[in-house]
Amino acid sequence: MVYQALEDEVIIDGTVMPYVVFGSGSTPLILLPGLSDGIKSVRGQATVLALTYRKLAKRYKVYVFSRKDEIEENYSIKDMALDQKIAIDKLGIKKCFMMGISQGGMIAQQFTINFPDVVERLILTVSTSQAEALLKRVTNNWISFAQNNDYAALIIDTMEQSYTPKKLKKIRLMYPVISRVGKPKDLTRFLIQAQACLKHDVYDELHKIQCPTLLIGGKKDKIAGVEATLKMAQEIKNSHLLIYPNSGHAAYEEEKDFVKDVMKFLQKDI
Repeated sequence: MVYQALEDEVIIDGTVMPYVVFGSGSTPLILLPGLSDGIKSVRGQATVLALTYRKLAKRYKVYVFSRKDEIEENYSIKDMALDQKIAIDKLGIKKCFMMGISQGGMIAQQFTINFPDVVERLILTVSTSQAEALLKRVTNNWISFAQNNDYAALIIDTMEQSYTPKKLKKIRLMYPVISRVGKPKDLTRFLIQAQACLKHDVYDELHKIQCPTLLIGGKKDKIAGVEATLKMAQEIKNSHLLIYPNSGHAAYEEEKDFVKDVMKFLQKDI
């Protein structure tokens, strides 16, 4: 096993919440992925995730959670945060560091606002505290593709909006394959999670986040927009701001120093 990587699950309200755990440290680090979780959960990704975050695995006990398998209509970002609390309670986690990426950052905001004594350090990556016009436009396009069961259009547009031109040059030749592989049986989970993004708004509650917080944005973000990160920095008093000038929404993938910067913050070097 790579970095002791394992897949496991917790049962919440009669359905399964899958997660991956790896690392040899004693401090729990909770990672919450973005909207792509609505298409593909963490199942089958233990080794890949452990290798991606291998530097974190040497110091922390890393948990990467999916949302529940079965989610109901109108399942909100706050509902996701409440279920996340149930999950870590079941695992006996009392205190943790938490990092949310994109929609995962929305969940992390709600979680920290509602359970401030649990999160000791928080990282919000390419996220937003409310659904701005840019996010609404992009997400509504994805919802339309999903409603029409047009998986190819959904995947291709996601990549076009997420990556920088340099990265896109490398992956566009793979679109015919990527757009056919990995299609779920249906896109219901994706649709419900996407609609939850459109209703997310905790801007007026950001002041409740008191723990040290690292806000990471990409200046060329075409989904959440860098302005969303800047706005959060103004409201979260104990925050540190990191903007990658040459990255977009997929800064967490494209920036070679991303994990290093996360480590610096978690180790209180910034």
